Amino acid sequence: MAGTQTYTLPTDKFLTLSMNLLNKVFLEATRTEAKNLYREISEGQSVPLTRVRMEDGSEVRFDLSMDHSKYQGRLNFGAFRAGLTLLVANIVEALREEKPVRTFHAEHDQNVMIFGIAAVTVEDGEPSVLVLGADAGSGQPSVLLQLMYLEHGQFAEQAAAGEAADNG
Repeated sequence: MAGTQTYTLPTDKFLTLSMNLLNKVFLEATRTEAKNLYREISEGQSVPLTRVRMEDGSEVRFDLSMDHSKYQGRLNFGAFRAGLTLLVANIVEALREEKPVRTFHAEHDQNVMIFGIAAVTVEDGEPSVLVLGADAGSGQPSVLLQLMYLEHGQFAEQAAAGEAADNG
């Protein structure tokens, strides 16, 4: 019985690969192609993106899903694309400036993570916070990229607590 080999990519290389994939399938693709992919992930589907050949010759499949349950209001393709464009730009800027990227791991599984760079956009007066997560813990040679909208109120609370500490 063959075992599953585990590979660890440095965060910057993983994010570079992820940004290239997201850029290709949403920002460089035709509007129709991007909108069709958006429709699938917004309906809760996990969609295969590509296979990446690792240095040892093995292949890893990259899939994509989205959790928009915390999005305030009605999410549409235009709002999603604006948030994704900003998220890609923010991550690319952090990588270019070689800023350390905080990574938050799930308590129950170190293979499930969220990257600490967000895109905050405002649609109809409601802020939304989009982040990228990844799940490499399925035991399969695959990575699930997860675009997630987070509850924006927690960021306002953190900012207010930080200001109170600074003024205190």
